[in-house]
Amino acid sequence: MPLKLFGKAQKAPSAQDSIRKLQETLEMLEKREDYLQKKVNKELEIAKKNAVSNKRTAMMALKRKKTYEGQIDKLSGARLTIEQQLMTIEGAHVSLEAMNAMRMGARTMKTIHNHMTVDQVDDTMDEIREQMEVAAEINDAISQPLGGELYDESELEDQLAELEEEVLKENRQEVPVNKAAEPKDVLPDFPDVPNNKLSEEEQELAALQAEMGMTF
Repeated sequence: MPLKLFGKAQKAPSAQDSIRKLQETLEMLEKREDYLQKKVNKELEIAKKNAVSNKRTAMMALKRKKTYEGQIDKLSGARLTIEQQLMTIEGAHVSLEAMNAMRMGARTMKTIHNHMTVDQVDDTMDEIREQMEVAAEINDAISQPLGGELYDESELEDQLAELEEEVLKENRQEVPVNKAAEPKDVLPDFPDVPNNKLSEEEQELAALQAEMGMTF
């Protein structure tokens, strides 16, 4: 049912409009969470700095930090709800587009088949097969030699034997003389140089240990 505002019906938003609005809202919530997280980090630094020298200031900072964290939790819940809505709308929109495409395809196929029946296809295929047989017969007739054989089979066999003998003779003359294999230079083995470079994991571990040492 269309929504009414001051007596006028409101047009239902399209799927694209709803998706765009939800995406904009998600972006706004993410920016707000980033801002509040920076506030949380700042209050935590204040609390650490005054934990010994000014406990009252440190306690106030922790209270503000707790308040900011509560706001972040609420924003996270809202983000989760909007993300679920966005995925649902996007999925429904994709399904609708797919259905519209399939419906259009069905109408197109129906239009095409109105101009083509199974009997017409069978008749056309019979005509194609018949014409292919005619073409094959024509090709066979054209390929038949005129005036008998164009060559003497025994003469060709004699020429082939002469060529074979000539090739074998040339191959015997071109056989190279095997030379003694020359010794290859062998490089002396050198001892392995120790690798003093730390691996990436060892560097990260050293950095963490150094940071923990500074913290404590």
